[in-house]
Amino acid sequence: MDRPIGMFDSGFGGLTVARAVIDLLPNEHLVYIGDTGRYPYGPRPQTEVREFAHQLAWSLVNDFDVKAIVVACNTASAAALHELEHEMPVPVFDVVAPGARALVSATHSGRIGVIGTVGTISSGAYEREVEALDVEVTLTAAACPGFVEFVERGQTSGDDVTILAERLLAPVKQANVDALLLGCTHYPYLARVIHEVMGPEVTLVSSADETAFVVRDRLGAAGLLRDIASAALEPAQHRFLSSGDISWFADLGGRLLGPELRDAAQWHHDT
Repeated sequence: MDRPIGMFDSGFGGLTVARAVIDLLPNEHLVYIGDTGRYPYGPRPQTEVREFAHQLAWSLVNDFDVKAIVVACNTASAAALHELEHEMPVPVFDVVAPGARALVSATHSGRIGVIGTVGTISSGAYEREVEALDVEVTLTAAACPGFVEFVERGQTSGDDVTILAERLLAPVKQANVDALLLGCTHYPYLARVIHEVMGPEVTLVSSADETAFVVRDRLGAAGLLRDIASAALEPAQHRFLSSGDISWFADLGGRLLGPELRDAAQWHHDT
């Protein structure tokens, strides 16, 4: 099955998921669209995010003939996942459910936290996923407006980031959680600052690796992974596209993910 895996995010955050998928499935073609022309999604109404998600998903299917779609954006997952799962002609993966499972597995005390964009946290998506796991835990959720913008500017450390983190993380810190899910794919880039604010006794959980494992297992079970012979004849190709400034996307994305972004191209959305 030589068709690529498709992936989209509001901008650069999903590159953490792309990196995990590329590392775990080195034989797979990948197409990634970063909607940097319309980021951030977090403050936008869910109806608007849902519309963007449908545009991106259908573009991956119609323009790039993908065999699966990874919604590598928590805000878009919270707004549109269930619709996409029913509407798309290919398997659809999200980052919310794998993240929730990883979070529950990481706690010893049963006090867990999740941080995300305003859109993700207000949707209650993580509360629903954790509740569905039917385990005895107490979940504290906190929105962190401003984190995405720092990452998209390439500013992942410094006093400004630390001061904002201390203020926004106060609710989960006061709840004495021992495991904290970075419920936005941008947040792993701020992991060092978040770790410093939360303290060494708190385990930070990222959904990227867990999502990659789910993609591997489900595509493998469905017989949709590329075989070694195909990969030997044609090495995996990774295509990265952006709806915004390409040079900025290639430069900052390259620093965040690696040299794969040097040939980034433009993605045009229907208006």
